[in-house]
Amino acid sequence: MLKPRLIPCLLIKDKSLVKTVQFKSPKYIGDPLNAVRIFNEKKVDEITILDIDASSKGIEPDLKLIERISQECQMPLCYGGGIKTISQIKKIISLGVEKISLSSVVINNPKFILEAVEQVGSQSIVVSLDISNGGFLKNETIYTLNGKKAHKIDLFAFLRELESYGAGEFIINHINNDGMMKGYDKKLVTSISERTNIPLTFLGGAGKLEDIKSLWEIDPTLGAAAGSIFVFKGKFKAVLINYPSRETKETLYSKNIL
Repeated sequence: MLKPRLIPCLLIKDKSLVKTVQFKSPKYIGDPLNAVRIFNEKKVDEITILDIDASSKGIEPDLKLIERISQECQMPLCYGGGIKTISQIKKIISLGVEKISLSSVVINNPKFILEAVEQVGSQSIVVSLDISNGGFLKNETIYTLNGKKAHKIDLFAFLRELESYGAGEFIINHINNDGMMKGYDKKLVTSISERTNIPLTFLGGAGKLEDIKSLWEIDPTLGAAAGSIFVFKGKFKAVLINYPSRETKETLYSKNIL
């Protein structure tokens, strides 16, 4: 059984750490390397780093930055952004990154997963899907390119297809909730977790520890990813890299209400 994972998700733009609200208005937070060093000290479960410019601008993954981050990182690292080829995946894995997050390339060619898994193993291949309410379909709609391009794809059928090809994990990022700090979309969480048999991580909406607690009450094996709650402090959102203590996390895992 998977242990619950509490995962900071850092967004990179122009080599800097930023935070967005509904995928817009990126706010400068600082140096991603400094953030990684602080999270090392706080002994986080794992960390996800996404380059939000790479795919939308057609930019190659910044291998030098990825290498520097990997060398600093003392926890499992998942990296995504601009990855289009198997050779890129193999190179990034060789730099010490444990997991590769794929998005646009998989939506354009789902069977890309097959070759990726063959080369580096299912455990290293994560599919990250950006979801927004409404759109073309009655259910949630999948978007790429920082929420600019919608796809006429049935979410649940697509998840089943990717799982059949060997995807090792899904990250579900809710665009509407991004940076809002009002809680996860529990209806969406429940719908996906009931239909999926591989590890799941949800991102978008966590504003307080009770939000993470409520996610694990749906399914204690889920990964709880967040950005704002780990980089902001207080109602004025002062920049402060933070993470719960081990004791606080154990309380979140337990059946006790905070």
